[in-house]
Amino acid sequence: QVQLVESGGGLVQAGGSLRLSCVASGRTWGIAVMAWFRQAPGMEREFVALITWSGSNTNYADSAKDRFTISRDNAKYTVYLQMNSLKPEDTAVYYCAAGRILGTIPSNYNYWGQGTQVTVSS
Repeated sequence: QVQLVESGGGLVQAGGSLRLSCVASGRTWGIAVMAWFRQAPGMEREFVALITWSGSNTNYADSAKDRFTISRDNAKYTVYLQMNSLKPEDTAVYYCAAGRILGTIPSNYNYWGQGTQVTVSS
């Protein structure tokens, strides 16, 4: 099993920034990719960004390009999501996910964190 714990969410004004963190523990050696998803009330969970552990491959949703940056610290088993120029439509619960194959849909991922709330006020 892999445990994921997110942190860093909160309330921020439009145009502001937040950095989310996700620490992985447990049987992490089988994990090939880490990702961030988000889910707003009444909406489906949607892909935000992913990064591979072994290399530097990243992928972003169109809504995140040019504003969000995903990065990792392998020594700390931690993945980050730096979010800049936040908009009210970024308001959602953000989830960290870990999996063995690259993908942008939730079913590609085997392990999930509990989520952290991000609220952007206008």
